Amino acid sequence: MPSFLVAALYKFAPLNADATLQDDIRTLCVSEHVFGTLLLASEGINGTIAGPDNGVRAVLARLRALPGFADLEHKESRAETQPFLRMKVRLKREIVTMGITDIDPVGAVGTYVEPEDWNDLITAPDVVTIDTRNDYEVRIGQFAGAINPKTVSFREFPDWFRTFRETRPNARIAMYCTGGIRCEKATAFARMEGVDEVFHLKGGILKYLEQIPEAESRWEGECFVFDRRVAVTHRLEIGTHTLCHACREPLGPEDLRSPDYLPGHACPHCVEIRTPEQRERYAERHRQEELARARGERHLGQPGAPREADA
Repeated sequence: MPSFLVAALYKFAPLNADATLQDDIRTLCVSEHVFGTLLLASEGINGTIAGPDNGVRAVLARLRALPGFADLEHKESRAETQPFLRMKVRLKREIVTMGITDIDPVGAVGTYVEPEDWNDLITAPDVVTIDTRNDYEVRIGQFAGAINPKTVSFREFPDWFRTFRETRPNARIAMYCTGGIRCEKATAFARMEGVDEVFHLKGGILKYLEQIPEAESRWEGECFVFDRRVAVTHRLEIGTHTLCHACREPLGPEDLRSPDYLPGHACPHCVEIRTPEQRERYAERHRQEELARARGERHLGQPGAPREADA
């Protein structure tokens, strides 16, 4: 069995997110050799951590000991190598940034749909399926027939959704995201906008890929994750994507065969927008990473999480 346990977690609940709690959790993670990112805000906790089994479970136990977090759920997967380079515990205004006030992601969310019931819902003729993730995530995989809002950040989703509703004011709506957190806010926002029938996939894509056999799956492609695995497939096995060291876009096998792919320099997504000076800087960073890898060391300058997760 791969030696590192990966736990993705979130919960919306009132939290006294201050520097004391931040330091306490960071100290525990470091002592337990757990790496990753945890976001703390007054609305709750969000993040992904990885490390030895006992260490990860110790951190989860500490989080569940917080008032209101006893039922904190998490999703597990395994990794052959540590998928994070460091441990970050950050204080934030929101644990997933939408930028809309007065949303109630606890009491006014959409209807949860279990993974085993998801296929029936999204194939119903009167249901519109919306991917609430950002464009670079959707590009490498999505549910068949789902709408891609083509957002660069989750802050853009409210304006997109308001425009979309003008075209389908009476549609029943099914939403999904990586682990479920964006849907908590997206469906709460839809409810606030007057949508009565809005549903979301419980546990997100990760739970669906874990539970639904590939032969029965409506998922197409791979699921982007915010760590060095880059993407996972059915049964949460590591996918085929890697990262561009210049722009941190996920790259599939076809991208790697492109003449515009220059390892450590550029890829088809950024080759036209990087200066020669930038490419040289990326190339030197790549060279240092390769030297560190040859020595059996970890180079802290290399990309860890592809982006700050808002999933």
